[in-house]
Amino acid sequence: MTMVLINEIIAERNKRVISIIKNSFLGKDMEVLTKTEVFMRKNEIVAKIKEGAIFVYPTDTIYGIGCNALLEKSVSRIREIKERATNPFSVWAPTIKWIKDICSEPHCKELASKLPGPYTFIIRLKKKGVVAKSVNLGSETLGVRYPNHWFGKIIEEANVPIVTTSVNKAGNPFMTDLKNMDKDVEQNVDFIIFEGEKEARPSKIINLAEGTVKER
Repeated sequence: MTMVLINEIIAERNKRVISIIKNSFLGKDMEVLTKTEVFMRKNEIVAKIKEGAIFVYPTDTIYGIGCNALLEKSVSRIREIKERATNPFSVWAPTIKWIKDICSEPHCKELASKLPGPYTFIIRLKKKGVVAKSVNLGSETLGVRYPNHWFGKIIEEANVPIVTTSVNKAGNPFMTDLKNMDKDVEQNVDFIIFEGEKEARPSKIINLAEGTVKER
């Protein structure tokens, strides 16, 4: 049996698994995409992200819910969905250069040695307005991520930062699989990108502004 045939069998099996998951846990109108489907429809997905779609996606740690972090209306909608009025959101940066360009920390030049990776860096901004006000609530600091994950290619293509926050309502357990995704959250997203159950913990927070580190 050739490797090509084996890969085709695996791909077909994965499609059947996703189909079963859709029917078991989600409403008929909810669109759940695999990695293969995302790349097959890359232009469409990138356009939706830039236009402000709210979606669930995988990272190198846990699942996140996000949107274009430049669009106030979409970010505010995520706050409503999560019932999180005050705490700032972090963003997934489109490139490491984007982080360096907005960062005023002397340590920012060192970020490249740790990124991509399972970290959230809290950095001081050179100026306000690099994201929608609802992201960091007008703060002089911003949490930024650049995960080691294939979905980063899609974000780089969109060339916008996206909100990255756990898939849950504030104070509740975060999503690790479709079967434990909050139903109210599910009903308010435009699409879900799913790659199986996640068993990792949220990213480590390295606060360059205060010189602190927090494991979660």
